[in-house]
Amino acid sequence: MIGPLRLPPQALPADHVPVKSGRVGVLLVNLGSPDAPDVPAVKRFLGEFLSDSRVIEIPQIIWQPILNLLILNIRPRTTAANYAKVWMDGGSPITVYTRRQAEALQLRLGDGVLVDWAMRYGTRSIGDQLQALMAQGCDRILLAPMYPQYSAATNATVVDEAARVLMKMRWQPALRTMAPYYDNPDHIAALAQSVRDGVAALDFEPDLIVTSFHGMPRSTLEAGDPYHCQCLKTGRLLQAELGRPVKVTFQSRFGRAEWLKPYTDDTLVNLPKDGVKKIAVVCPGFAADCLETLEEVAMEGREEFLEAGGSDFAYIPCLNASDTGMAMLETIVRRELAGWA
Repeated sequence: MIGPLRLPPQALPADHVPVKSGRVGVLLVNLGSPDAPDVPAVKRFLGEFLSDSRVIEIPQIIWQPILNLLILNIRPRTTAANYAKVWMDGGSPITVYTRRQAEALQLRLGDGVLVDWAMRYGTRSIGDQLQALMAQGCDRILLAPMYPQYSAATNATVVDEAARVLMKMRWQPALRTMAPYYDNPDHIAALAQSVRDGVAALDFEPDLIVTSFHGMPRSTLEAGDPYHCQCLKTGRLLQAELGRPVKVTFQSRFGRAEWLKPYTDDTLVNLPKDGVKKIAVVCPGFAADCLETLEEVAMEGREEFLEAGGSDFAYIPCLNASDTGMAMLETIVRRELAGWA
């Protein structure tokens, strides 16, 4: 069979503006973090994060006074102290693990694809890294939000920000967005293997596997956000893959409004009352460990469960840049790059 005709590249005129093109890029995007575990850095980060109308769906004319006069004068001190508990040598956990994921994926994909990483909020912005990829000749870029389950407050705001950047570009790259992978068989298999490996390393046998997904206001479900349903499906598929009971819960609720239920903290307190004394907790809504998984679940959650009468508590880390997680991510990214690389 005769392949496609390939013509030799044409030389550019001597006075042509220097350009780089023809490369394929992948940009992994996670939520972000403050630059340091101190009050000024946390205040800057929270100010940007909580000003996103995709994250806080309250009219800005009402929300901004509350944010600037109340929340940003109270919350940063506590949040900074919590970040200090989990801070790593290379920065916050989400920064360290996202960088490692990008580096590991680059090795797996080889020189034919350029892999970079960005954060939706804080340092290393989506705009800066899209421009960096373009400067290196990437005129086809896969935007990869590192959120298994879709939400307007996560995936959509990544796409929003990328679109704002593209609006300012004369030469725009062709852009694809990686689909949510909440029910992807490779993702479910990787999660299940991670849980099996985590349980095998314990000195006790859990009565129950508890999954903790980041919470969202119930109003987002009523408005049509698919996040809740996708979290439940991830939990069902994980339970089927493991062949053992898995309970889905939601953490990190904020304010007085009703959020997605059941709440993780309430569940951890009530399980011992129901005779469940030994548990392992995993967070399948997070591609990388962060403040919410390491401090809120692995530390606070453990304390709540044991104080309520539980005897054994284990936190199983996110997939992070583990071999299991990276094999899964490579498979999904290669599928998304079909026809490009």
